[in-house]
Amino acid sequence: MILLQISSAQGPDECMLAVSKALERFIQEADELNVNSDILEEERGPRSGTLRSVLIAIQGGNEQQLLERWNGTIKWVCDSPWRKGGSRKNWFIGVTTFAPIPKVAESEIRFETLKASGPGGQHVNKTESAVRAVHVASGISIKVQSERSQHANRRLACMLLEHRLQQVQNMNQAQIKSERRSCHHQIERGNAVRTFIGMKFIPQA
Repeated sequence: MILLQISSAQGPDECMLAVSKALERFIQEADELNVNSDILEEERGPRSGTLRSVLIAIQGGNEQQLLERWNGTIKWVCDSPWRKGGSRKNWFIGVTTFAPIPKVAESEIRFETLKASGPGGQHVNKTESAVRAVHVASGISIKVQSERSQHANRRLACMLLEHRLQQVQNMNQAQIKSERRSCHHQIERGNAVRTFIGMKFIPQA
């Protein structure tokens, strides 16, 4: 399993919209290559439908082929939906990959089920679909409620817990955090690995 982060860096709202569109396109291409993709973390932007960044776990026989398409700078050519008459049409986001995550045995994890909180209507209020995963040895706890099924939330909780444990246990934890943080500041705007066009985010041939 490999982690992949899509980030708007310090870009404006249009870059955050590009992250959201890139995420949809990435998941579509992952499905076409039979690569499993799971969203572990999202940081939402100030406008509806935008994302500052998203962290994805991918796993499958064709994962390297997928990474070759995406790892690097992504360019989006599109008129801004918010700046009418503006001259700027080129927006840039960054895609960064991180080392595979070591597996943690389920015997080392205590699972708790609970009702999901927040918006979601009757389903959220009446079903115990949310899952909290606690690493017994360290006490690190992760709560996941993004999926409707308890099984799906349990699987995502394990992935995210493994990621957190790696950060804590790795002697270079500070360096890893620094690398992720730097992704929000360093985007090479003149050397895009892929370019997408228009609001439908169509790949440029």
